[in-house]
Amino acid sequence: MNIKNLVENKSKAVKAASWVLYNLSAATKNKLLRRIASELVANTKSILKANSIDMNNGKKSGLSNSLLDRLLLNEKRIGAMVYGIKDIIKLKDPVGTLHDKSCRPNGLKVARMRVPLGAVGIIYESRPNVTIDAAALCLKSGNAVLLRGGSEALNSNRELVRILKQALKAEALPLACVEFIDTTDRGAVSAMVKQDKYLDVIIPRGSQAMIRAIMENSSVPVIAHGEGNCHVFVEKTADLKAAEEIVFNAKTSRPSVCNALEKLLVAKEVAKKFLPGMLKRLAEHGVEIRADEYSRALYKNAKLAAEADWYKEYHSLVIGVKVVASLEAAIKHINTYGSHHSDAIVSKNKAACAKFLREVDSAAVFSNTSTRFNDGFELGLGAEIGISTQKLHARGPMGLTELTSSKFIVSGKGQIRK
Repeated sequence: MNIKNLVENKSKAVKAASWVLYNLSAATKNKLLRRIASELVANTKSILKANSIDMNNGKKSGLSNSLLDRLLLNEKRIGAMVYGIKDIIKLKDPVGTLHDKSCRPNGLKVARMRVPLGAVGIIYESRPNVTIDAAALCLKSGNAVLLRGGSEALNSNRELVRILKQALKAEALPLACVEFIDTTDRGAVSAMVKQDKYLDVIIPRGSQAMIRAIMENSSVPVIAHGEGNCHVFVEKTADLKAAEEIVFNAKTSRPSVCNALEKLLVAKEVAKKFLPGMLKRLAEHGVEIRADEYSRALYKNAKLAAEADWYKEYHSLVIGVKVVASLEAAIKHINTYGSHHSDAIVSKNKAACAKFLREVDSAAVFSNTSTRFNDGFELGLGAEIGISTQKLHARGPMGLTELTSSKFIVSGKGQIRK
């Protein structure tokens, strides 16, 4: 069977399975999720064995440290997947809930009902935990899912999908509720984005080059996972000790992820007091500093930032640093160069925080805390299927509600339109 037929057949099977999930009760879906969680724990050794093959292959092929970090599974990360599933179980099922209720002058009762998107295609790179997070969220929200992971994680994803199907079989549900394109053939993505007859939406997670290519070529609606060129602005009234801890956490706790800090902006009034110590601490942790001329005068070991640096998402231990003249200048810089993902202000001034939160045009905006909290798990969604920086349908971490749409429910007593 050629790749186009393989993808079409799997898409068709996922669409058929989505109608079964559409009508499942919350209790039945939660029972399935509990089964998946227990199967992950029971199969930890086989997951780690499969992941070790991918890690060894990745090292041999020269994957960067940041990509290897994304690829890695260990007992702690498997535990986090299980914990995420248990959190999803606790969440209220949005499917079937009514909102925006009203009664028209003629007596018609109007409401909107949350309904599953249907058949969801997810294309992603490197991170095998996405396999579980995406499947759990889709299943709880009544969606069937077609997964296409990166070739570097093929063995890990293959094992995780085996476990998912094992749970589906044990609960007497269609195995096609979760399908996996088990091939490294790059033609699979091209075929998948043309399945508008069967797939209702495509959600890509990966490099911006991959996401752009999918958006340009897909006949299926796309909800894109956005690039994370994230900023922290240290305003002139900031608690500088708190600011140092926030910046250090946002940059170094896990530099390969999309909510990690990439750019540090500092108000001119506190730059001389704050930057030398802050940049020294970052450098001692292995962070490369790329800075504007003002910052370099305060910290001689910094490299001069190029114009292109202000747009970059490094995904590594590199940071761009700039001193700005005002709150307004910081907001303008972020809205100009940022990716509209996650941006934060550190300030004691409530009016400054309110202005920043209102005027920075990003999917998540923070005051006096780390950008690393832009995460479905941390924001109470259980997990996330991605972080959208778009403005249509969903923005920010995509949890259960974002995997549903709505339909109008109109009830009458024989009214006819005049």
